[in-house]
Amino acid sequence: MIIIQIIISIALILLVLIQSKSGGLSGSVANSFGAYRSRRGIEKGIFILTIACGIVFTVNSLFLII
Repeated sequence: MIIIQIIISIALILLVLIQSKSGGLSGSVANSFGAYRSRRGIEKGIFILTIACGIVFTVNSLFLII
């Protein structure tokens, strides 16, 4: 189970890094004040995959505690 947790955590880190559009904290703060834009195509797929990976990571973490 620990190996699975490591693989999921690496995948989650990579998915979050793929989504970042600008480097650094100041770029992300500046981006958050921009106009709302909907996700389309591959960007939406990566977003949904990141959410699913986060859920699997959380559930696997809870199973590791038990």
